[in-house]
Amino acid sequence: MMDILLVEDDAAFAAMLARSLQRRGHAVRHTANVAAALQEAARTPQAIILDLNLGGDSGLRLLPQLLAVAPQARLLVLTGYASIATAVEAVKLGAVNYLAKPAGADEILAALGAPAPNPECALPAAPMSLKRVSWEHLQRVLAEHDGNVSATARALNMHRRSVQRMLAKRPVRD
Repeated sequence: MMDILLVEDDAAFAAMLARSLQRRGHAVRHTANVAAALQEAARTPQAIILDLNLGGDSGLRLLPQLLAVAPQARLLVLTGYASIATAVEAVKLGAVNYLAKPAGADEILAALGAPAPNPECALPAAPMSLKRVSWEHLQRVLAEHDGNVSATARALNMHRRSVQRMLAKRPVRD
């Protein structure tokens, strides 16, 4: 049994995931914002599941703060907007794993319980599509500019609204 802190702003998804984890015997505490997450992290959870997009706030900014308050916790980043750039940043900041939504409770628990990186991880059968490569490039440039859409647009020589429209779309799944 693990004591898990779930930091997720989508109430319906959080309730479903918390129920699934509780059915498997884990204690789950849910928070939906940064202040409450830091308060709950002080109660020393064994694991933290952190949404990357917290109602406009970046989970990446919260990640080091959570680990400073609860350094023993295994932190997993869970997001509906997965990209290579944010995955790399999350791991650099101390996350033990990074999963794209939708991820089931069993997959989440496996990611939290994985003792070490797996060098036998299967390689993709085909290269990423052009749309996916574009999404990844946009995410990398956005990360380089600390999430500033206007600076990202200038760096890509695009109009700011075009970048905003691209960011509003779900990433392409290969």
